[in-house]
Amino acid sequence: MNKITNRQAICDILLEASKTDRDIVVLCSDSRGSASMTPFAKTYPEQFVEVGIAEQDLVSISAGLAACGKKAFAVSPACFLSTRSYEQAKIDVAYSNTNVTLVGISGGISYGALGMSHHSLQDIAAMCALPDMRVYLPSDRFQTGKLIEALLQDEKPAYVRVSRSATEDIYEEQMKFELDKAHVLSEGEDAMIIACGEMVPYALEAARILEKDGIRVGVVDMYCLKPLDEEAVLQYASRVKCLITVEEHSVYGGLGSMVAAVTAEKHPIKVKKIALPDGHLIPGSNTELFAYYGMDGAGIAETVKKTLTEG
Repeated sequence: MNKITNRQAICDILLEASKTDRDIVVLCSDSRGSASMTPFAKTYPEQFVEVGIAEQDLVSISAGLAACGKKAFAVSPACFLSTRSYEQAKIDVAYSNTNVTLVGISGGISYGALGMSHHSLQDIAAMCALPDMRVYLPSDRFQTGKLIEALLQDEKPAYVRVSRSATEDIYEEQMKFELDKAHVLSEGEDAMIIACGEMVPYALEAARILEKDGIRVGVVDMYCLKPLDEEAVLQYASRVKCLITVEEHSVYGGLGSMVAAVTAEKHPIKVKKIALPDGHLIPGSNTELFAYYGMDGAGIAETVKKTLTEG
């Protein structure tokens, strides 16, 4: 298993790009260490801004710099970035259409043991509701790197959420990447699991478990939540018996809700949502919580079996 987190991959890409692009600027809210941005701050101190624990200022200052021609990356824990500074994301970034990439680190239940105050389980729903805001949950370091490279080439607002821990490598360094297009990792005729972010490795594990029982399940990495790759969703809705969505987010308003809305309108099919419940979660590490709420490989596999037998 690789030891490079997605947040480290973001820093590596920005370090390399800043060798020739002095318009790149990184801003942190007293989070350079947890964001793995210390190397950037040391290498390019004139392109780094520390605002302290002031997420609203973080976003507004980023938007101001972007309005002056800078490529701003505002990095902060997702739980705070998506809630404390939501109005600034709405007005200063989305409505003003500024070249700001909001990077939510330690997303979902990465801070599992710290409880609800440090969970970001509503950010997909909130950020997707903002006009002109794109939302991405990359799965591994290579996909994360390709995404950041692509975002450096445009001037549109975006929200990128990454986990705290390192996930296993899913792709290769020279992977084929297309912005806003889902990646199909495996095919299957019984069911298709559509996952995003840190849930993708668990989805692949579930597919391997099910294959041993003769159940053919495919896996789609829907790293692009907005714009959602509807073409990929509908393509598989016409081929399999059911769709299973897996996300590190509230059961309301996330990937599952979006997939269900698309299929209900354009190709009705059973959609089973695997997500975190609408309630206060128990404390524990993220891996403990994934197992407890049936979101690890074994849990996902069991849900797929039940969904298929329900008809």
